[in-house]
Amino acid sequence: MRDGSEVQSHHCRTLFHPAPFKRLINSPISLAVWIALPLVLLFAIVAARESFTLERGVVDAAEKRFGSAARDRLMAWQRFIREERSATEGEKLERVNRFFNRLTFVSDAIHWQKKDYWATPVEFLASNGGDCEDFALAKYFTLKVLGVPEDKMNLTYVKAWKLNQSHMVVTYYPTPGAEPLVLDNLIDEIQPGSRRTDLLPVYSFNGSGLWLAQERGRGNLVGKSGRLRLWNELLERMPDSLQ
Repeated sequence: MRDGSEVQSHHCRTLFHPAPFKRLINSPISLAVWIALPLVLLFAIVAARESFTLERGVVDAAEKRFGSAARDRLMAWQRFIREERSATEGEKLERVNRFFNRLTFVSDAIHWQKKDYWATPVEFLASNGGDCEDFALAKYFTLKVLGVPEDKMNLTYVKAWKLNQSHMVVTYYPTPGAEPLVLDNLIDEIQPGSRRTDLLPVYSFNGSGLWLAQERGRGNLVGKSGRLRLWNELLERMPDSLQ
């Protein structure tokens, strides 16, 4: 990875170079400036967070494309968000993780006929499945809508040793520099990173930045998440995700 270059996303079957889980991943790249990205309107939300409402046109389009069950899943998601808005942060993590882990894992090649595709939460729910990135993205954005601060969350690429492939999870930091908790579609239990010896963190990002990973804290800031092409494409589709 060279400074200023676009960071390529890794498909769930792309391999990473092995390294001990607890060792820092050092990089010669270092940026001193935190560059924030503009906030993006998510999944066509037309009301305040407290009364989360999907636009009727979005739901109608999902039903037309994926069938009546798609409407039911989106309405269940809408009810879930409304019901969980007063839960504690820990409860939100547990319940969001379980809510999405019920969906089916399907590879991008089969589901979207593409080598790599990051679905919006609406697409993921309406189509009733997706790959590891789709699980992680849906959890991340749902937690954000529920009021979990973005600076406590990352989308993290890891090497999954048992699967011998790359994988994406959500990592949650209770406090700055703390050991992260891992929300994963492979297991329902949320565990601290030190217990997930089956995962090697590689890099992580959110709407504000991109980091090379380490066990505790976020590691070395190496630039903007805007260097991730699929992230940019996802955000561009978010307001009109089913068009």
